[in-house]
Amino acid sequence: MSVIKVQKAELREVRIEDAEAVLSIQREVVEERDYFIAVSEEFNKTTEEHQEWIQKIMEHERETMFVAEVEGEVAGWIVFKSQERKRMHHTGSFAIMIQKEYRNKGIGKLLIHELLRWAEQHPLIEKVTLGTFSTNTRAIELYKKLGFVEEGRKVKEFKFSDNEYVDDVLMYKIVKG
Repeated sequence: MSVIKVQKAELREVRIEDAEAVLSIQREVVEERDYFIAVSEEFNKTTEEHQEWIQKIMEHERETMFVAEVEGEVAGWIVFKSQERKRMHHTGSFAIMIQKEYRNKGIGKLLIHELLRWAEQHPLIEKVTLGTFSTNTRAIELYKKLGFVEEGRKVKEFKFSDNEYVDDVLMYKIVKG
């Protein structure tokens, strides 16, 4: 296994032409089965569907997506999806995915910082939320270091096998208000 040292990751807003790279990272994470709700046999997204998804995010006033590039390659991404109900316009949740070889190199932290900076500057967004498997302890530690607080759990929300269940850990951070 080769060691990848990240000298510099460049963050930018997503572009339509990133759809294939974004999808590739998502497929990789789904295949691992440790960090994503869908299992590989359920995940049939196409590049065209991802292009449409990215386009909708880019056009939505309360949503955004950033990618991290390392030497011209998309190494990870973060997406913020808002709530559609009017009484929840001030909140939204994020999902983040990093290519396996780029994990634990600070890219996730950079992406979350960029998202929080965006949310703090956005006139409508006040609360950023997420959900993660209780087994994803490294991510939970990172979220806590970045100021996220656990607000609850959905106990045994995910079933991995006959006797293996995982809680959904719900976390939030108030960015203003």
